[in-house]
Amino acid sequence: MTITDQEIQDLICIPKVIVGKTPKSGYKEENGNRRCDLDVEATSIDSVRFKVFVRQNLKFIENFSIGLRYRIDHPDLQTITLVRYNGPHGETSRHPDGHHAQPHIHRLTAREIASGSIQPQESHREITNRYTTFEQAITIFFQDIQVSNYHEHFIGSLQGRLFNGHR
Repeated sequence: MTITDQEIQDLICIPKVIVGKTPKSGYKEENGNRRCDLDVEATSIDSVRFKVFVRQNLKFIENFSIGLRYRIDHPDLQTITLVRYNGPHGETSRHPDGHHAQPHIHRLTAREIASGSIQPQESHREITNRYTTFEQAITIFFQDIQVSNYHEHFIGSLQGRLFNGHR
């Protein structure tokens, strides 16, 4: 499979809508996490489909992962994760940059796909101060990936903004 960095960025930024959520409301608990999965479609191009996964650790709530997967027609792959917003994992020593101890964003690159990596969104990451909580990350993630109707499925992610009166 070949894809350019510009094509990856275009997929991330194409306007989208949520067309399905599992479970339909709230989250399910599984393996120590609360989680949900969403079916997402591009609004301007037919048959461009995505999956979004949302995971949050129940004991260490700062540890979460929210990602956008592109659904592709490729015999070896069903989806590739284009971008993933993570909270701190509570670890400091696994990587020299210390990203596991801070909020960070993983982005897929064409070079990673070309390398044949089995997890091709792991090496390109940026530590961020754009969010510190799960709720902030939900809002920023869906705004960044251009999902217009996320608030219908994540009403709690807007409450802080309504009461704070800004943004």
